[in-house]
Amino acid sequence: MTKIEIGKKAKGIILRDHKVIINTTREIYPLVVEKADGDYIYDVDGNKYIDFSTFISVYNLGYNIKEIKEAIKNQLDLLMHGAFTDFYSELPVRFAERLLELMPNGFGKIFFSNSGTEANEAAIKIAKYFSRRLYIMGFYNSFHGRTRGSLAVTSSKNVQRAHFGPFPDVIHVPYPYCYRCPFKQSYPECGFACIEYIKEYPLKREVSPEEVAAFIVEPIQGEGGYIVPPKDYFKELKRILDDYGILLIDDEVQAGYMRTGKFLALDNFDVTADIYTMAKAIGGGLPLGATIIKRDLGDLPEGAHASTFGGNLLSIAAADAALKYLIDNKREIERGIKQRSSIIMKRLEELKERYEIVGDVRGIGLMIGVEFVKSKKTKEPNVKARDAVLEEAFYNGLVMLPAGESTIRIIPSFNISIDTLNQGLDILEEAVKFADSNYRSDKKA
Repeated sequence: MTKIEIGKKAKGIILRDHKVIINTTREIYPLVVEKADGDYIYDVDGNKYIDFSTFISVYNLGYNIKEIKEAIKNQLDLLMHGAFTDFYSELPVRFAERLLELMPNGFGKIFFSNSGTEANEAAIKIAKYFSRRLYIMGFYNSFHGRTRGSLAVTSSKNVQRAHFGPFPDVIHVPYPYCYRCPFKQSYPECGFACIEYIKEYPLKREVSPEEVAAFIVEPIQGEGGYIVPPKDYFKELKRILDDYGILLIDDEVQAGYMRTGKFLALDNFDVTADIYTMAKAIGGGLPLGATIIKRDLGDLPEGAHASTFGGNLLSIAAADAALKYLIDNKREIERGIKQRSSIIMKRLEELKERYEIVGDVRGIGLMIGVEFVKSKKTKEPNVKARDAVLEEAFYNGLVMLPAGESTIRIIPSFNISIDTLNQGLDILEEAVKFADSNYRSDKKA
């Protein structure tokens, strides 16, 4: 296989970028995107890559939904921005009505913003306002955004929080990360030691439960490593929260919008939250965040919260068309996710059996993580192997993203062709084979 070479145009843009753009999170490889079409991403020099990233789960429906493109073009000719927080407009109302049809019973109010972090900021403010309580609880290893309020509950990497604190109103507890249980136990024999910890320590020794406004969760941790909790975990957590009148905020920014095969990822655990947040795929490719609350929580007073571009008409046009497409094709999409998930998980389980560096394979639907280790016995995270897999796959035409300390996330579009999916998995396997021969604990890196 001929490896991809990064062209002069891409190299020149990267040099210019480094001069004028503040660092963000570009970590592994020099992809300078020009376009995406079908199952592929193309760079500025014409190189083609199979897409297992969907640009961080934004293009769940793929790149070729003509209804979305037409809706954007039509709205472009009318008005791009209508200051929805100050004036009325039908399009955001229609979209809200459609979105609420897919939510659990009793949800009836939505706040529109521009992103996941803004959606979570709004959720935190709303929870504090209605509860009149001070504290927010969250999980270690979580990611809810990087603005001030959402950053307080984010706990994925210390670089994200360093020098931005203090965060006095937030309490973190361990997530049910069974592959690396912080209590050194095994599920189900543990009897949910992580739940017992919450009851015994922070809610008895750190803060009064009556002062906790909400607990914010990711149904599957994203940035933290695509960590899937046991089936009954959230039921047990919800019982505690209900006992103390603590609201449950469900961050569906990455896991939602059918990514796990259900519109809401939390539905896989048979639990209903009090507040939901969504972003990424909900905008159909354009910036949009949504905070969705139970009707019986009430409403905010005028001026308590707003966003200039919240409900932006161009973004809402894309979102409305995307949601209508999803509703009209829901059964077919569900079948497609199930089929593709089965193919991916089968191949990854085979890799796990075959290669020492593949420590854990986990996921629901098309939200799948592969965690790399130095050896299966020690489970020591193998960052070098993970990065080598990402880099080797990239230069052979496959784009993926990292997560957690040593995990790769596999998040293709729902309509990726089976042939392309298998080609991508072949590239992934060759990359794992390469890394396994170089970065196992019994090899010299």
